Amino acid sequence: MILPNFLIIGAAKAGTTALHTYLQQHPEIYLTPNKETNFFAFEGMDINFQGVGDEALKNFSIIDLKTYLQEFMGVAQESAIGEACPLYLYDAKAAKKIYHYIPNCRLIIILRNPVDRAYANYLHLVRDDRESLPDFEQALAAESERIRNNWEWFWHYTQVGYYSQQIQRYYDLFDRQQIAIYLYEDLSQSPIKLLQDIFRFLEVNHSFVPELNIRPNKSGVPKNKLLHQLLMKPNPIKSLLKPLFPASMRQKIQHKNLAKPQMNSETRAKLSQLFREDILACQDLIQRDLSSWLLGETV
Repeated sequence: MILPNFLIIGAAKAGTTALHTYLQQHPEIYLTPNKETNFFAFEGMDINFQGVGDEALKNFSIIDLKTYLQEFMGVAQESAIGEACPLYLYDAKAAKKIYHYIPNCRLIIILRNPVDRAYANYLHLVRDDRESLPDFEQALAAESERIRNNWEWFWHYTQVGYYSQQIQRYYDLFDRQQIAIYLYEDLSQSPIKLLQDIFRFLEVNHSFVPELNIRPNKSGVPKNKLLHQLLMKPNPIKSLLKPLFPASMRQKIQHKNLAKPQMNSETRAKLSQLFREDILACQDLIQRDLSSWLLGETV
């Protein structure tokens, strides 16, 4: 029975898809073909969330061990075996489930300014035609009601960004030597350095340099909605043209068609103040300077 010996556990919209894409290129690392099995969050559950498009979560999540083990049937000679699932950091039950099954695993966490993370989360759902509210402030105002109405976790724009308690759950169970924590800024500014540090953490060849030209999972508002629909939704034209255009080219076209409007400065200041206490707690917990995350708060 093969189970993972490392997990990328979050945070959402902080670069987990990029890490999955880059680490997957390493010959000594095996990552599940499909990112986000959600097994350690949803094992044994009847997934029945009620938000727009939430049925997709049920379709790709794995809730039983037998099916989860099939994700690792492709393991050959790789020494580092893992999966990436940003829900694991946020979900209150996941840490104990992970400890139950794989107590000696290594855990990788990457954090992003919770204000920027929330906005990227909103733009992601706009991009996917799930978020119907026309501006970020309205979506933030709707968050509590959506949670009460059992919309899936990805609609929890602010709640996902309270990192200190989430990290503490893992610190309470796992030896801190098993946990590596990075910042989104590390990935943005020095990706090779970050990746090679992860390679050392996973005890694989740290001199390996992956292809970084691919930037997966970009969020944004479509400039041309018709083009966006053609690229993103199943349709005959897409099926016809797909063999003629490699995935990297389709991704470049998609990304060029996405715009990222600036967040309202008052909203940024309000959110920075909302997260202030938790950011300071997180700073102490992970021993990293997070003062730049507070720049948007009102003085």
